[in-house]
Amino acid sequence: MKQTLLKLSPRRIITTNSRLIASIAAISSLLLLSSSTFAQLPSPCYGWNLGNTMEATCGVGCWSPLPTQALINSVANAGFNTVRIPCAWDTHANQSTYAIDSTYMAQVKQVVDWCYGRNLSVVLNCHWDGGWLDNNLDSVNPTVNAKVNSYWTQIANTFSSYDSRLLFAGANEPPAKTAAQMSVLLTYYQTFINAVRASGGNNSSRWLVLSGPSADIDLTDSLMNTLPSDSTSGRLMVEVHYYSPYQFTLMDTDQSWGSMFYFWGNGYHSTTLPSRNATWGEEAYMDTEFDKMQNKFTSRGIPVVIGEFGAYKRGNLTGADYNLNYASTTYFDKTVVDKANSRGMKPIFWNTSGYIVDWTTGAITDQSTITALTGGSALPPPGGGGVTFYADDNYGGAASQALAAGDYTLSQMAAKGVGNDWASSVRVPSGYTVIMYADDNFSGTSWTLTSDTPSFGSLSPSANDQMSSVVVRNGPPPNGTYKFYNRNSGKAMDAYNSGTANGTQIIQWTYGGGANQQWTVTDTGGGIYKIIGVQSGKSVDINNVASDNGTKVQLWDYWNGTSQQFKFTGTDFGYFRITPQCATGSCIEVGGNSTADGANVQLWSWANTPSQQWLLTDPPVASVPSAPAGLAATAGNAQV
Repeated sequence: MKQTLLKLSPRRIITTNSRLIASIAAISSLLLLSSSTFAQLPSPCYGWNLGNTMEATCGVGCWSPLPTQALINSVANAGFNTVRIPCAWDTHANQSTYAIDSTYMAQVKQVVDWCYGRNLSVVLNCHWDGGWLDNNLDSVNPTVNAKVNSYWTQIANTFSSYDSRLLFAGANEPPAKTAAQMSVLLTYYQTFINAVRASGGNNSSRWLVLSGPSADIDLTDSLMNTLPSDSTSGRLMVEVHYYSPYQFTLMDTDQSWGSMFYFWGNGYHSTTLPSRNATWGEEAYMDTEFDKMQNKFTSRGIPVVIGEFGAYKRGNLTGADYNLNYASTTYFDKTVVDKANSRGMKPIFWNTSGYIVDWTTGAITDQSTITALTGGSALPPPGGGGVTFYADDNYGGAASQALAAGDYTLSQMAAKGVGNDWASSVRVPSGYTVIMYADDNFSGTSWTLTSDTPSFGSLSPSANDQMSSVVVRNGPPPNGTYKFYNRNSGKAMDAYNSGTANGTQIIQWTYGGGANQQWTVTDTGGGIYKIIGVQSGKSVDINNVASDNGTKVQLWDYWNGTSQQFKFTGTDFGYFRITPQCATGSCIEVGGNSTADGANVQLWSWANTPSQQWLLTDPPVASVPSAPAGLAATAGNAQV
């Protein structure tokens, strides 16, 4: 067996408190792996962490509610395809025999089984866990090494029959800061690898993940120059985390050395609170950091997972500042997802109980963030939001001003910073439509876009550096099939009990991917739409063509009456008011501002409340697979 050696060029390493210049001699014998090695996690990867749950050192359920099958189902339905499960093995082990508590092992296994039942890939790790490994990096501690061997032998034996969708990760953020500490960490990793491989079964070829020092990109680039030996070549993966700039993502109070950032990214800076705009660590910095991992690892066949990342809304803000901060966090998250996946890296969002999804019921609490994390658009900047063009692919290079709805000739484009034959990519907020023309005055070849497009060269024919005029529309959605999410509850519009009969009540329910929760929207002329249930083939209808508050919203055979004719009016953040033409002062809402599954959808006077607004997103093309043979099925909201 040979060690994997990584050839390096001199690097500049930047740490929190100092700037170190490190010249590292090139090392020969780089192991080049085939492109097939990148099948270890889905591509693109939309990952989610079950954070602060199974790794609680005071016991599962101590830091957050117990996980439920409803939670995992909701995560899968939302569009995530990978789940990382942080664990605390040492906390739940006998300190004399190193035997892992059987109840805890069963709890972890149940969560993995729930994930497998929804065809999710899973990364199972050993988290901080009281620091039993992290605090022993100055020299190899025989007790720690024995624990590594024992714990991973037991874990590997428990999951030996599980297929390649399950990955093991040997640590979380091991705080190695020197080459000597890195050497100690590699010794522990070698024990981890040997223990898993020795257990046999599918473990002989299972993907194993090795966190870089502190999971920090710069330290990993500097210090992780050798990977341990492995009896199975091409099955080791590197993990880093990304929370830069810290002042925007995690910092919760101003410090003497720096203040919190509230606003991040091109087009998302504040003009009224400029002291809180990010001053470093924005898109170009992210490109530089991710390029380090691509150049050192992924371009050479060694996969990289971004095991944690995320930016989070500021609870201390209100009004316009809150809205801009919120939109900015979704833009940060989407930028990480896009830039990582474009480099073959696998991003996994750090989530804890109550943020974006309810741990117990699985109710979605922040659909806009989930949309940004699963391949959709970020929220546009409030107020002056619009479409933003970029000079380079992947939203790189110079950026234009935001183009609001309107028609832009060549000279009008130039006034917004869009040159002739200049644009190569575009950000398109939800609800916007962009029609690009190859010639001035809206003539020549045209391309119509309704979502972010990272490379105009991928269009047919290529639109790269071709645009000379453009039309931007912000209004009713284009014809298509959608799921409708309520802004207040985060739940989907649903035909009760999958009914197809005339009079079937329209309700809200946690999205499960069924055809009874998918709706085809078609413009019948003049901006008037019909909404047809995919499962039933029947129209959304206002009962008895009424206009009274509380009138039932139902399914009915389509007859093109005013009770089946709707206008979509944009509010903000991509949400719509849906107005029936039989009651133009009213709208479709969830009754009583309810967040419960089964709450009725009804007619009510427009009051601009969250329960009266709907987000339309493309339904994922997905099926719910059967659980793998041998796995126990657990129904409903059963807890670990």
